[in-house]
Amino acid sequence: MNDTFGKRFKSLRVEKGITQDELVKQFNEKYFYNFTKSSISMYENDKQVPEVDVLKKWAEFFQVALDYLLGNSDIKNPYKEAPEKTDEDIDLWLSKTDGYKELPEEDRELISNLAKNLLEKHRKEK
Repeated sequence: MNDTFGKRFKSLRVEKGITQDELVKQFNEKYFYNFTKSSISMYENDKQVPEVDVLKKWAEFFQVALDYLLGNSDIKNPYKEAPEKTDEDIDLWLSKTDGYKELPEEDRELISNLAKNLLEKHRKEK
């Protein structure tokens, strides 16, 4: 996790398979900015880092987490890369829910099964 903003920025551009010129064109058209190839080069060579509002747009453009773009995390997109929930995860989560332990065993089992069935239903819909 020693990557800099510039390294991450360049690798994301390369992953997209586009040149600096193409990146400028796509980004400017999508977000109504006036970046130049020179700006991109400065980013990729760690000579400049965009302001926070623009950083957010770059993260959105590349569909990565801001922390990943900044080199603070190796998880590109925590929402896309989150591990699938297992039955054990559901039971653990339920056990930490206020009042759950106070319910009779039969009701806890009913709630657990309902949560697992709903999760399975949503997985099939994807």
